[in-house]
Amino acid sequence: MIKADSVSKSYGSLQILKNLSFEVVRGEAVCILGASGAGKSTFLHLLGTLDKPTSGRIFWNNVDLVQMSEEDLAQLRNKEMGFVFQFHHLLPEFTAVENVTIPGRIAGQSPEACRRKAREVLADLGLSHRFDHYPSELSGGEQQRVAIARALFNEPQILFADEPTGNLDSENSQKIQELFFHLKKDRGLTLVVVTHDASFSSKFPRSVRMADGSWVF
Repeated sequence: MIKADSVSKSYGSLQILKNLSFEVVRGEAVCILGASGAGKSTFLHLLGTLDKPTSGRIFWNNVDLVQMSEEDLAQLRNKEMGFVFQFHHLLPEFTAVENVTIPGRIAGQSPEACRRKAREVLADLGLSHRFDHYPSELSGGEQQRVAIARALFNEPQILFADEPTGNLDSENSQKIQELFFHLKKDRGLTLVVVTHDASFSSKFPRSVRMADGSWVF
């Protein structure tokens, strides 16, 4: 599904990623483990087309992403990719349902259809009692579930998660970890997760380690 070929990333004279190659097979669950500053979030952003490599190439289903226009990349992200981050990035003035509808509204879907689907996704994640609550009225775990629902709204092929449990207490962290694997199985998702948590990483069928912008073997 995704292939990175000799990818590097620099910001001025600072090299963050060093000649990385990496492949993700459709339906796979992969974890990228590393300490803060290892470069793993930068690499995830490149895989998800949120940034471009300084050198090297990234392919999505054999299509060279580096050669695609920004408009085409935006459409690809909206339709095929879901993103969950350490901080939920929910809009505080929007309810849970309204936050989840955002990808659908960007895609041009009708407001009522978006609201209906948002309720369905939230209900699937155990949040049917929180439809009309604002982020400030939700617990940390509930806020992250709303963010996950938003990422799932357009039924992506792949879900990217960057430290998705890094801002949660141990109980909620465990629940969100279990939720990711449930969603992978239930929805047939491809899953790529970045974490510094070795315990979380150990639950994945495949885990790779990064340090100082390179793979550790």
